[in-house]
Order: sequence, then structure tokens, then C-alpha cells
Amino acid sequence: MLYRNTLARLVKEGNLTFIAPNGETWQLGNGSPPNVTVRVTSDAALRKIITNPALATGEMYMAGELQIEQGSLADFVALAATNVEHILASQNHLVKATNPARRRILQYNSRLRSRRNVAHHYDLSNDFYRLFLDEDMQYSCAYFRHENDSLETAQLQKKIHIADKLNLKPGMNVLDIGCGWGGMAMTLAREYGVNVLGVTLSSEQLALATARVKAAGLGDRVRFELRDYRDLTEKFDRIVSVGMFEHVGVPHYRAFFAQIWRLLKDDGVALLHTIGRADGPGVTNAWIRKYIFPGGYSPALSEILPHVEKQGFYISDIEILRLHYAHTLKAWRERFLQHRPKVVAMFDERFARMWEFYLTGSEMAFRYQGHVNFQIQLIKRVSTTPITRDYMCGSVPPRPLEVP
Repeated sequence: MLYRNTLARLVKEGNLTFIAPNGETWQLGNGSPPNVTVRVTSDAALRKIITNPALATGEMYMAGELQIEQGSLADFVALAATNVEHILASQNHLVKATNPARRRILQYNSRLRSRRNVAHHYDLSNDFYRLFLDEDMQYSCAYFRHENDSLETAQLQKKIHIADKLNLKPGMNVLDIGCGWGGMAMTLAREYGVNVLGVTLSSEQLALATARVKAAGLGDRVRFELRDYRDLTEKFDRIVSVGMFEHVGVPHYRAFFAQIWRLLKDDGVALLHTIGRADGPGVTNAWIRKYIFPGGYSPALSEILPHVEKQGFYISDIEILRLHYAHTLKAWRERFLQHRPKVVAMFDERFARMWEFYLTGSEMAFRYQGHVNFQIQLIKRVSTTPITRDYMCGSVPPRPLEVP
């Protein structure tokens, strides 16, 4: 009775049929879609979900102790996401009060810790990421001009959109912080005639990016290095960072923008592309932090902009991409599920469940929980960029990059 009453306080919306370990069936929610039936297989699993739903729900799904009997995992996570306010309200008051201090500790990303955190996620296997990413292996929010765009089209449009905002000229020197598998750097060099240095902390990404550049014959214009952005000293005409800022950590924001200032020429342009939250400062979900992105955090604008202003940058443009990442994650999730047997063969069933839960939960965070994507353009001189946004729109797409 205690467990049922607690769950009833957590689940106010949707239609959840909950089958307890003893076989009892509890009807929760207000009867609205989605309609989901779940079974919890043990009393221990039920206790964990009740006392710490943010962490234990994912853990119990990974262990097979939380089973979806009607609907899909996406339906269940969507239902949970629509009830997140009730779930958060149940948090221990001491946990809430200590969140800011805990966050600073958990996000203290030294050079050594940053490399370990990157290896935890990005050094799994290049073959694994090939299973669900687009051909250019873009692992960040795509740009959907139309909701029915293919993933390949949307990722190409993302690169074009960013290139437009950088306002590139042939021969410029560009820094790509967090270059991933090299697709952005190669596109900028090949299609816009610039020279690019890409830095990453992932040895797996570095190896593949380097091989791709060699195969594409771009070695004279693109190079990749295993370096921390904090160790760079060169000056650049343009700086771009896509999907890396989420790994910096709030305690390091001041140093991050100070370094961008040092590396950017006086007439340069920097473009920051990062996940963010529309509802103000928060904390990283406990399950995501433990299993997927240790040290990671998606910031609110109110946490980014004070450091930008104090450094002396002009914030010359901000664009907020709302549902673009939800569409991206849906495409990744569908491709992942198509290749799920291969994932199990590469790793195991627990790993496949973990990643299915991660991709699904992340998609629903952008659909229901205020997660968005920020693109922030920074300049040192007020006259560096054109005075209207026309140059950012309507660019003719370059031909798709041929992936070796």
C-alpha cells in the first residue's frame, strides 16, 4: 500500500499499469495517453525505484528487472518525462540543498579527469558508433529544415549552417575544439577552402579522423591532434566547438572563454554549439552522470553569458534550436534498434539496454523537459560580422562529403 501510494503521487499524468512483484496490478495516472504497462520483478528493484527514481529506473531497466509489457520504452520514458515535476518534488530536501556544491565537485574536470571522461564514452568503438550515426559520423544535434529530412541531409545542413555563421574566407585558419571523427573539419576545408586544426581527447576518434583525412587527400589543409584545448597557444581566424562544451563543467567556464579570447584573432569569429536547458540552472541526471557522461552538464544561458560578458566578447548572435535534437535522437534510436543484435554481439545485453535507455531518455528530454541546443556567435570587435543575419541563411549546400 505504501509503495502504491508513493507511485500514485509520482505519476499524475498518462496511463500506467504497474505490475508489482507480488502480481498486484496498480492503475496510475489520469488515463491519458500513452498507455504503458510495466512489471517490476523484485521487491528490491521496487524499493530502489521508489526511493531514487532518477537513478534506479535506468539501472533496473539495464538489469532486466523493469520490463515493458505494453507500449515501448519510448512510451514509458515519455510518460515519466511528463511527470518529472512530481518526481523531482519527491527528492530529499537535503539532496536539493546540496546540489550546487555537489555539482561543482562532480564537474571539476581537470586535464586527467577530462581525458578519462572522454574515454569512458567516446572510446567504446568506432564500429559501434557507425551503427547509428550518419555516414559522416556527426555525433551532435542536426539541423532539420524539414521534419522529414533524412539524418544525412540534416547533418549536412548543420555543418552548412555553422559554416555560414563562421563567415569563412578561403585561406583562413580554423580551430575545431572537440573535433569528433573529423567530419566538420573536413567539410570546412574541402568546401570552403580553409585550414583546420581539430583537437580531441579521444584516441579512437583521432585514429579514424586521421585516416579519413589521409584517404580524402586533405592532409595539406586538415590536421588532428590529441590535445586539451587548454594547452593550445596558436591564433586562429575562426574557432568552432560543436558538442564539446557539455564536457567543460561549470567551474571551468571562466577559463574556457578566457582561452577562446586568447586563441581568437582580434577580427575573428567563434561559434559555440552546445546542449542547454531552457528552464534555468539544474543538475545532470544521476543515471546519465554515472553511466553515460561522467563530469558532463548541459548549462542554462544564464550560466554561460556572464562569463562571456566578463571576458569582453560581443555576443553577436544566439540561436536556440528546440526540437532539432529530438529529431536527431529519434533517428539515432531507430537506427540503433535496427542494429541492436550487433550491439549485443559487440558488448552484451546489459550494454544494449543501457544505450537504448540513454538514447530514448535523451530524446524525451528535448521533447518534454526543456532541453534545447544553443548556437552562440562571439566576436571581439563590433564590426567584425555583417550587421544583418542574411549571410547566415540560404547558403547553397555543398556536395555531400565522400566518406572513406
